[in-house]
Amino acid sequence: MSEVRETVLELARSARQAARQMAATDGAAKQRALLRMVELLDEKENEVLKANAADLQAAKEAGLAGPKLGRLGLDGRTLADLKAGLRQVAAMPDPVGEISQMQTLANGLQVGRMRIPLGVIGFIYESRPGATVEAAALSLKAGNAIVLRGGKEALRSNTLLVELFQQALAEAGLPAAAVQLVPLSDRAAVLEMLKLDEYLDVIIPRGGEGLIRLVAENARMPVLYHAKGVNHLYVDEDADLEMALKIAHNGKVQRPGVCNALEAVLVHQDAAAELLPRLEAELTAAGVELRAHENALPYLKQARRASADDWGREFLDLILAVKVVAAMDEALNHIARYGSHHTEVIVTEDYARALRFLREVDASLVLVNASPRFNDGFQLGLGAEIGISTSKLHAYGPMGVRELTTTKFVGLGQGQVRG
Repeated sequence: MSEVRETVLELARSARQAARQMAATDGAAKQRALLRMVELLDEKENEVLKANAADLQAAKEAGLAGPKLGRLGLDGRTLADLKAGLRQVAAMPDPVGEISQMQTLANGLQVGRMRIPLGVIGFIYESRPGATVEAAALSLKAGNAIVLRGGKEALRSNTLLVELFQQALAEAGLPAAAVQLVPLSDRAAVLEMLKLDEYLDVIIPRGGEGLIRLVAENARMPVLYHAKGVNHLYVDEDADLEMALKIAHNGKVQRPGVCNALEAVLVHQDAAAELLPRLEAELTAAGVELRAHENALPYLKQARRASADDWGREFLDLILAVKVVAAMDEALNHIARYGSHHTEVIVTEDYARALRFLREVDASLVLVNASPRFNDGFQLGLGAEIGISTSKLHAYGPMGVRELTTTKFVGLGQGQVRG
């Protein structure tokens, strides 16, 4: 057995043992561990920032691109957000053991559903050391164990954060093995994880298309996909244009390298003459490059002509595709063809068209008159997220505590037998 396989297998085995203990853990112990992690992040903030600074320096020397560097970095603000998320998750009701949908059958047997942990989660992700904390917190609250395999660029940050989480678990009387990090940067470690269906109940990949494809093609266990975010803003014919500009700017400029950033704007032809010159002026001033369909070029001065590859593309940069559409139906057809089932937005003052957009657009979050940047577990009240599922089994959208559980049937009888 190779050294890589042996290392990953031992982590998975110990996680399976920890998962049995976690499933029987009461909510108070889990809450203690989460709140202790908040304290440890306070106590060890300088150490965490120092480890992250070393990761950032190494990443820069290795030529990591700007948006990825942005996802890799931690600072006082991001740590404050992580601590706020931990407190929010700690304060949530414990879903494990909840019984619902009880009914009494004709034979007197009472049948319902009990919420239970998924078991052992394998989480494979790139950059984002903040995701280490969020994933571990959600897994813990849902009564699972988790095996984390982060990108090599964040190894120092992730190692320290997992050590702190294991300390918090141990001090709360819980198994430290419930949160583990694969300490190997070799891609072979990922392939070995994907073979361990005997120990890992589900794999959640979070990263670029290459990682998602690798997991999809090799995993022997169920996969909850976090695919790319090709997110559209459709500006309707009677939209509030000031609102549309505000949403477009926030969606594209605030953090262009994240999955809930805006990648394309579709403008109704009746709004194009007024909106597009203003959109160009505002966004180019913020450093955005517009790539326009030929029908949008007459309204723009500095945009370049979009290529066929620009539609359906996740730029993850200060680049935005722009197109004029003749009607809402054309916008819906474009989104259906090029969207990635992540986030779609309409700006409109028309109630009927807003409801139609909500009904017909197939995405994990569909918004009326709001920025796509809200497709985020913390922003939607989940405390944190382990990822945004763009498939529909068994979750669709940000995956919080409840999405890391499932249900089993339970029955209460008085000696019934089947005839």
